[in-house]
Amino acid sequence: MAAGYADLLRTRHAARLLLGTLVGRLPNATASLAIVLFIRAEGGSYAIAGALSAVYGVFTAVGQPLLGRAVDLYGQPRVMLPAAVLSALGMALLAAVGLDVPWLAYVAMVIAGFFTPPLEGGLRALWPGILKREDRVHAAYALDAVAQEVMFAVGPLLVTLSVAAWSERVAVLVVNLLGVLGALSVVVSKPSRQWRSGPRDAHWLGALRSSGMLVLIGAFFFVGLALGSIAVAAVAYSDEYGGGMISSYLLSALGVGALVGGLVYGAREWPGRPENRLRLLIALLALGYLPLMLAPGVFGMTVLAGVAGVFLAPALACAFVVVDRHAPKGTVTEAFSWLVTTFGVGAAAGSSVVGPAVEGGGSAAGFAVAGAGGVAALLVLLSTKRFLGDPVQRTEGARPAENDRNGAVEPGFRAGHQA
Repeated sequence: MAAGYADLLRTRHAARLLLGTLVGRLPNATASLAIVLFIRAEGGSYAIAGALSAVYGVFTAVGQPLLGRAVDLYGQPRVMLPAAVLSALGMALLAAVGLDVPWLAYVAMVIAGFFTPPLEGGLRALWPGILKREDRVHAAYALDAVAQEVMFAVGPLLVTLSVAAWSERVAVLVVNLLGVLGALSVVVSKPSRQWRSGPRDAHWLGALRSSGMLVLIGAFFFVGLALGSIAVAAVAYSDEYGGGMISSYLLSALGVGALVGGLVYGAREWPGRPENRLRLLIALLALGYLPLMLAPGVFGMTVLAGVAGVFLAPALACAFVVVDRHAPKGTVTEAFSWLVTTFGVGAAAGSSVVGPAVEGGGSAAGFAVAGAGGVAALLVLLSTKRFLGDPVQRTEGARPAENDRNGAVEPGFRAGHQA
């Protein structure tokens, strides 16, 4: 298992691009926690903190596919670095004004969210050119999901340690400065500078003309809702149990669980179609979220958070493959950005809903929102099976309705079990 991942990372540029992308995405990955902690320190309520997080999430969702399409058209450096700088300036504006000028705080969230650079989709667009072989590309998707969980485990700790060492305001600034440096590391690399998207049909819907993409967007909206609600519910749970770093323990445990799940998932062969496997993984993810509403003591809750995270990275890695199979040609960055957009909208909805839920029923009610999100994601996938079919078999006339961009199998697939 470790040897296979090490082999990928020894490929020229791979480790640098993966690390740069992870660091560049720190502001987005820690935004919900950082915003809640900062607004609470300024004397704001959970409802206000949730509303600001929701605005950030909504405009991240709006900006990601638009910036992704711009990357497909104009290349990565011209779009990603300016976007990273503008997003950081938006968060710096929030740190400067706090709640003294409420409307300006919301403007800051609009800027920071809209200009969040599509680094995640950009990295997945670079993998084929770096790794060459399709089985290694799909293995990189699993490694990508695992590495994200390291970021989600380390990110909350970094925010909390920055708060302990300095203040909530400084924590916001530090994380976003690191984000700009990470984006800079990516866009000055040779693969990023040389990458160009494949030819695409002139269609205003872009990646959204694929019915498979629409199903994924619907399902992962609710996964995002679950994750967005957990971030706020964890802070409320921490307040109920004495404060301190308890919220970071829970979010880090969630990330560690996902890391373990991703490592195991990427280490073995998986027969059958990835669309079917995605339904199973989302079902297991939902089952992991439901016990969080029990809200036991800190030790028990940390264990439950770790278990709840186990199937997140496998679900994401599988979703990357499904996106790759169903994205129309020439829309790769945009298609992956739509998955990020789904998380943004869902997390914004989760942040918005969970604030009043927490104030009405405590942290247990907040975690109940997460459980409901997981169940809803499963219901979307189960009710739309005919739309998320095999892109090779489903056609409209003489042309494929959807495209398997790589035309390959997942890592470890045997020839007799190709999708």
